[in-house]
Amino acid sequence: MILPLKTDHLKRYKDIAKLLMKYGRADLAQFVSDPSLPPDETQGEIAAGKPEQLAHDLEALGPTFIKLGQLLSTRSDLLPPPYLEALARLQDQVAPFSFALVEEIVSTELGVRLSKAFLDFDSEPLAAASLGQVHLAHLRDGRAVAVKVQRPDIQQGILDDLDAFDEMAGLLDRHTEIGRKLSFRSLVEEFRRALLRELDYRREAVNLVTLGKNLEDYPRLVVPKPVDDYTTSRVLTMEYVKGTKVTELSPLARIDLDGRALAQDLCKAYLDQILVDGFFHADPHPGNLLVTEDGRLALLDLGMVARLDPKMQEHLLKLLLTITEGRGVEAAQITLQMSTRLEGYDEERYRREIAEMVMSAQHGGEPVKVGRIIIGLARQAVETGVRPPPELTILGKALLHLDEVARCLDPEIDPNDTVRRESQSILRRHMLKRFSPASVSASALELYELMQQMPSRLNAVLDTLAGNKLELKVNAFDESRLMSNLQKIANRIASGLVLAALIMGAALMMQVRTKSTIFGYPALAMVLFLMAVACGFVLILSIWLNDDWRVWRNRPPR
Repeated sequence: MILPLKTDHLKRYKDIAKLLMKYGRADLAQFVSDPSLPPDETQGEIAAGKPEQLAHDLEALGPTFIKLGQLLSTRSDLLPPPYLEALARLQDQVAPFSFALVEEIVSTELGVRLSKAFLDFDSEPLAAASLGQVHLAHLRDGRAVAVKVQRPDIQQGILDDLDAFDEMAGLLDRHTEIGRKLSFRSLVEEFRRALLRELDYRREAVNLVTLGKNLEDYPRLVVPKPVDDYTTSRVLTMEYVKGTKVTELSPLARIDLDGRALAQDLCKAYLDQILVDGFFHADPHPGNLLVTEDGRLALLDLGMVARLDPKMQEHLLKLLLTITEGRGVEAAQITLQMSTRLEGYDEERYRREIAEMVMSAQHGGEPVKVGRIIIGLARQAVETGVRPPPELTILGKALLHLDEVARCLDPEIDPNDTVRRESQSILRRHMLKRFSPASVSASALELYELMQQMPSRLNAVLDTLAGNKLELKVNAFDESRLMSNLQKIANRIASGLVLAALIMGAALMMQVRTKSTIFGYPALAMVLFLMAVACGFVLILSIWLNDDWRVWRNRPPR
């Protein structure tokens, strides 16, 4: 069945088709279809500029495409390194919308005039992005706040774009080999969830509160608190943090700054977020980290966060330990446990190449960058027929940004050493938690119940063995249902044979001339023939109603 395309999405279909035509024949498409093959040498010069061109084209197509590019920049299992680097530098800076619209949106959302809600409100934005822009304002009590205002009508446009993406992804999944292998529709669904969460500023306010509580043990790190009464789904009001980007610190500012302490606290805090809390800031690039006037580090823009379940946290903790200690064989095994095996999976090559990558990075003579190794692991996994979880590449990108920020704060720091020491500390905490009084008491209670029930259960087993009454029951299938289905099949076969006999008998009796006729044919023969036809229709209708209709009705939605 061909997925119908909607006429009101024709413009977006055209934009997507242009992208596919422009980039679908170069190294990008070749990597997606078979990442083990190098780019075509005949396209080397053309492909060299493709990543930057792709980033530029996505910026020109609007906010949905910009956000898609930012999401793809975290998926090293889908794109080659040049594209990851180009998309990671996507600039989410666009022209601001008018202050009149800002005033209208804020007044509508808060239910009060701007002049009543704020002491003052700057008309010029501090920053303007594809989804919204930020203005400096002061509350009635004099507190300085940053007010993020969503662009007008942005939600409907994004929803229309997402629908177009979903329809095109469905076509690719159904009619192309690449689509069946990578499942573009699942990627679009992941993108939809992330983008819709980012469009709801109330979620970002909750993220700010959650991260602030999780970082209470790190006084050098600050997260702006939201102002609940001034926050809605389209307006986010939070504490204003004045500072300088870590990449723009002057040499004089670095002298008075305790950069090493900030870098170590940042690395430790992120590992705690990932491996202990299971909730972390997924985009810690330098633009989202400011050094405040009092020498602290502020974490901004929590629209993009990631959550990890305890099992994934355990896998990632083990993986970090094996990477920082250069245990490549164990790193390969852990990565395999986290991933999904695809068709054509080459286990021997997978284990050999990942183990070699980890060990060579550890003994290569250059500082180890854990984030780059994790991204390399994800890419290598795809090349050998394994699909890693998205959390792995998100973690790799986050650690890579942390490495960059840490070296900006202190060029002599070794982030790998900090990661190794903190991972070992977290592992010890996990072990101690398992031996906490509550855990030990629960285990002791279960052991006590087991010891109480052991004599009676053991006695019952021995009596059964002594009386030769031990039975092994295997319920491989539902026997009664199987017999019922077999009986239906037998009944239909018998009905078919009877109908065939009636038709053959009617055909033979057509040669016998009788006085009574129907339509000029012997009456008895016609009666038998018409009975066979009627019974045949009834049998076909019964099969369709009981089998085909039920299968169609229970078919899962696409």
